[in-house]
Amino acid sequence: MVKFSFSTAGESHGPAEVALVHGAPAGLGLVADDVNRDLARRQKGYGRGGRQKIEKDEIEFLGGVRRGYTLGSPIGMLIRNRDYANWEDRMSPAPSSEPVKPVTLPRPGHADLAGMQKYAFGDLRNVLERSSARETTARVAAGGVARKLLAEFGVQIYSAVYRIGAAAYDKESAARDASRADESEVRCPDPEVSELMKAEIDAARYARDALGGEFVVVAEGCPPGLGSYVDWRDKLDAKLAAAVMSINAIKGVEVGLGFGVASRRSSEVQDEIVPENGHLSRTSNNLGGIEGGMTNGEPVVVSAAMKPISTIAKALRTVDLSTGEPARAFRERADSCAVPAAAVIGESMVAIVLAEVFLDKFGADNVTDIRAAYDAYVSRVRESIRGAARGARL
Repeated sequence: MVKFSFSTAGESHGPAEVALVHGAPAGLGLVADDVNRDLARRQKGYGRGGRQKIEKDEIEFLGGVRRGYTLGSPIGMLIRNRDYANWEDRMSPAPSSEPVKPVTLPRPGHADLAGMQKYAFGDLRNVLERSSARETTARVAAGGVARKLLAEFGVQIYSAVYRIGAAAYDKESAARDASRADESEVRCPDPEVSELMKAEIDAARYARDALGGEFVVVAEGCPPGLGSYVDWRDKLDAKLAAAVMSINAIKGVEVGLGFGVASRRSSEVQDEIVPENGHLSRTSNNLGGIEGGMTNGEPVVVSAAMKPISTIAKALRTVDLSTGEPARAFRERADSCAVPAAAVIGESMVAIVLAEVFLDKFGADNVTDIRAAYDAYVSRVRESIRGAARGARL
């Protein structure tokens, strides 16, 4: 059985981005708008650059979907790059006798220099076109399939930004109110803090610089037992950390309180279990809904820190690889802040991981069989919880 997963292809200024989703079950209702909604959300956000004014990201299904339902075969999705029309002479896949001026000014903080050294390129464009955050368009497309599957079983995923530069909001409050983040241009649920964040972005743009920040992703409605404690490769928190860390410019990932647990005593950290109205409840969610590598029934909470992007108008010092002389780094269109977009990408990566472990638990052939397995499991878990709750009252 192929696990739910995805792969992408395409370059930033090439003809298109492509997403290939593997392991999606048959019988899932899926139309283009299910995916396009999140592609549009990824393009929004205060501080985005000129590229977003050119592109209007929408998918075309290439396979795996027929008459609005998945077939159980790989799902291929194409997102055309409108900007390719301006780059065809430099980015065409076909060979050409016309010379192209190579890019030889690597940007600090980007994949440029290490990628050139690894793959023996003489033109940094061969690196930067693929290492561009444009690739995340295809990730969000794949995440749209995962979200649609999870939503069939009551799992909803949100995100919120709680820091941009020096402007910050309480992380726990941001997680609680993340469902309202779409109302803000910076994805912060608090209107006053949103304005402070926008002012930070404006100041960075005026200084010809860029800002990073922090965001949180919340998945509500996950049943307990997704993931496993049995093998390190199956631990859900490890999978989530790897997936979110793989997003461009992410430098730190936390689950629940994350590094905050290190300065507290155990009695202040653990989420105590208490009987409540015939079921078991938690007094807190400090561990982010994951214990022993498995969901525990509480919302899954994952947060991430994003560094400022590497391409800025105030170009940083580098070396021209064609001459060996000091120079200023290469620059193209860029965002002054991409944290709100990264939060939407974070939702997609969390959805993809949760879809993988969900199908591991309940089967992956078709939605009808998955529903039967899910309902039976939830019923059994509820009965065991009721029995434990009754026992706790005796």
